[in-house]
Amino acid sequence: MGKTRIKFSVSSDNVTKGTRVCHFRKGDEGKGIVAYTMVFIEKLRKIGKRRTADRYATTIRSLKRYLGCEDITFERIDGEVIQGYEQWMLTRGLCRNTTSFYIRNLRSIYNHAVDDGAVVSCSPFKHVYTGIDKTVKRALPLEAVKRLKEVDLSKKPRMAFARDMFLFSFYTRGMSFIDMAQLTIGNLQGGVLCYRRQKTAQQLSIKWADLMQQIVTKYRKDDSPYLLPLACGRGATFQHRYKNTYKRIGKQLKKLGEMLQLPIPLTTYVARHSWASIAKSKNVEISTISEALGHDSEKTTRIYLSSLDTSLVDMANSLIINSI
Repeated sequence: MGKTRIKFSVSSDNVTKGTRVCHFRKGDEGKGIVAYTMVFIEKLRKIGKRRTADRYATTIRSLKRYLGCEDITFERIDGEVIQGYEQWMLTRGLCRNTTSFYIRNLRSIYNHAVDDGAVVSCSPFKHVYTGIDKTVKRALPLEAVKRLKEVDLSKKPRMAFARDMFLFSFYTRGMSFIDMAQLTIGNLQGGVLCYRRQKTAQQLSIKWADLMQQIVTKYRKDDSPYLLPLACGRGATFQHRYKNTYKRIGKQLKKLGEMLQLPIPLTTYVARHSWASIAKSKNVEISTISEALGHDSEKTTRIYLSSLDTSLVDMANSLIINSI
């Protein structure tokens, strides 16, 4: 008797509603992609790869909503299932870059399972989109950043805090919020802010500027080792508090952008895009911008010396923040 297969019709009402009937037989526990991924996620967290673990956790939650069940064996993940998942996401209003993000994560999990011998690959990802479309503009012009800096938010302290964290990111060449959250007094020595990017482990140095100090002076708590009040504690406690703060900042930035009628939605990542875009408009060399952003894996950066003169980067940053 052949295997009972899960039938997925990408044009059915079930795709839109996300309703599934899964035949996950007794004895299959531990053989499914969800069970495998949860174990894999814990391994990633133990070795410090929290962001990758979080991406996989988000992806597997999305897959479970699509399936309408708790798990599915690897053997039943074929091209029909993956194409159905892609179509289901599209019918829920997700853009192609977002569906590609989830499918790439799912493919990575699947490939790890293949390497571990948990499944023999049937190449289920051949007919789904896993590229990256050119994204809409996510950079603000200099005048818009000036408006953000100068707007009076004295009666909106939560929005003012979100705005100031955005500006701190901009002043520090688009530093990511997770890196900002981990900055301590020890990172600032001799007028230079040194930190290691969590994403790439690359160490960066930034000349300290008055505008950065003003924000730290305004918000830093004397009893905290951190320069900014984005999170506290260690391990899971730190991550939990950081995520909550990050969500609150995101909501306030969205409201601020709408209030100022900015040309694009205001998010935390806009600070990084804006710094790079404005630097380019100031005729700063692309190689210097790449170095400033910590893009050590980009071909543009590899063409040049392994480490550019940091004074070039500091000059670029001073040129930009002094224009505010």
